[in-house]
Amino acid sequence: MLTPDTKVPLAEPVVISSGFRRLLLATAVLVFLLIVSGGVVRFTQAGGACQGWPGCFGVFSPPAGLSARVEYIHRAASLLSFCLAAVAALIAWRRYPAERLLRAMLGGSLGMMALQIGLGAALAQFQLPWVTALHLGFSLTILGMLLLAGVTAYFRYYQPGAAAKLSFGSPFARLSLAALGLVFVVMVSGAVLAARGENSACAGWPLCTRMIEQWRAGDWLQLSHRLAVLTSVILLGWLLVQAWRTQRSQTPVIVSTTAAVVLLMAQALLGSRLTPAAPVYLLVLHQASAAAVWAALVVQVACVGFAGRTADEERQEAARLHGRKGVVRDLLMLTKPVVVLLLLVTTYAGMVIAAADWPPAALTFWTLLGGFLAAGGSGAINQYIDRRDDLQMQRTQKRPIPSGRLTPGEGLAFGVGLTLISFYLMTAFVNFLAALLTLAGILYYTLIYSIFLKKTTVQNIVIGGGAGAIPPLVGWAAASGALNLPALLLFALVFLWTPPHFWALALVRRRDYARAGVPMLPVVRGEQETRWQIFLYTVELVVLTLFMPLLGLGGSIYFVGALMLGGWLLLAAWKVWKQGGNKVAWKMYRYSSMYLAFIFLVLMIDAVL
Repeated sequence: MLTPDTKVPLAEPVVISSGFRRLLLATAVLVFLLIVSGGVVRFTQAGGACQGWPGCFGVFSPPAGLSARVEYIHRAASLLSFCLAAVAALIAWRRYPAERLLRAMLGGSLGMMALQIGLGAALAQFQLPWVTALHLGFSLTILGMLLLAGVTAYFRYYQPGAAAKLSFGSPFARLSLAALGLVFVVMVSGAVLAARGENSACAGWPLCTRMIEQWRAGDWLQLSHRLAVLTSVILLGWLLVQAWRTQRSQTPVIVSTTAAVVLLMAQALLGSRLTPAAPVYLLVLHQASAAAVWAALVVQVACVGFAGRTADEERQEAARLHGRKGVVRDLLMLTKPVVVLLLLVTTYAGMVIAAADWPPAALTFWTLLGGFLAAGGSGAINQYIDRRDDLQMQRTQKRPIPSGRLTPGEGLAFGVGLTLISFYLMTAFVNFLAALLTLAGILYYTLIYSIFLKKTTVQNIVIGGGAGAIPPLVGWAAASGALNLPALLLFALVFLWTPPHFWALALVRRRDYARAGVPMLPVVRGEQETRWQIFLYTVELVVLTLFMPLLGLGGSIYFVGALMLGGWLLLAAWKVWKQGGNKVAWKMYRYSSMYLAFIFLVLMIDAVL
């Protein structure tokens, strides 16, 4: 019997399982890909290639032709996403009865998917613009619900005792909702234009080239869509300003806002270059960027809602900006400019060697700008990831994030923004291969090295050296549009150079790495083994550089230079092995930096003479 003094035990907070969170993520990613593929089908007007539902010319008859196969796969993926959503909804209904928002989003998305499948069947039979717009609107809503469910699951995981309620009482929250709604309108209107075949009705940008009295309905629709795009750019630009003023302490909010704005500008850039003769990758990127803007804004709105901040809290955070100095300098320091400069040397050298001439000024500018943004953004993300370890290391304690001059959110948002810009600039102004290699370098450094390798294996620098070896490949692809064996030799050169270079620094800073728990070679296997490995890798590096002319890279001028530079570096490595001590290790670290710059300089001179 309960009395007033009886203590009723509190229910333990419900923890959302990792498997369930991964299921939500997989379902959302699949729906995202469906939106992208559906946009490609609409743009190419291939939707009528596969008649009937769910098969093409019968109930389950196999499709004939590329367009029919693409649409058939799209439909199969739609059914798969419905099954995944059904499983997620069933799990939420049985395991998490108290999570009303989670269950509502999953149940709602499942119901809309059922309607979506019916719309898909109608769209296959009747190519009506309004059906296309409704189909896309349902797709965006489904993706939004799944993302909101995913954010809810992660919110409950990281804050199991907090109430999962959405609140939009602050000015920034209302601005976020307005931006989300406008982007929805822009995307649906774009789908209507594609369904009507009006993508190129209004030639020129931003206005049509015909006289206004000659404009047709398609011209007005195109112009209205462009005005909506322009308004959304202005609104999201203001949202970005306000995020960096009032949301600096809210890492998910400032990062998602920055990503959404950059993606919107990139999508508009690609849209201005989109023509019926545009390559397929440009069309896919245009569609993916639009869907990514929507996804980023949904995540942003969800994070803002769960934060539930008040107008006073936002004003107080904005007030702390007064008197703040050195922000530009701190943001520049996040990019690790000295390291970036060396990477740009190898990038430009790759361009010169590939072309056997000095590359055009415009190509050089865009390639190096994209390379700087990619390397600098990756460095900023790396400093965000390492922010706690940096506090333990004397060499890095004064970096902007651990010192408190920048918030972690500012650092991560800055890095994400730079890396996204770099990829799209490379795509638009260089070529797609260079852009893909740039993206590979970003992911290699930020994910493979910084997250998975750095604190898990003593071979972190050896395997992670591939990230720093990609820039010369980017330069080569920028100048030639392809890769071959000589380009891979440049990759191997930087790959073998990386371990002795960074192990020399690790010898000097071994106590720092030990305090931070980073398993660098001197910490795990001792100084003697590290000095021997430095010498061994240096020998391998010099041997490679001397054999490169036999494999088609470099001539007599290069060989003489490589011989002299290799002897100089071998002497420094020999002293590290035999003498020991921090002084010779520091000299090896500095000499190896100069060696890499000079070896690429000699390669460039040999290529143009």
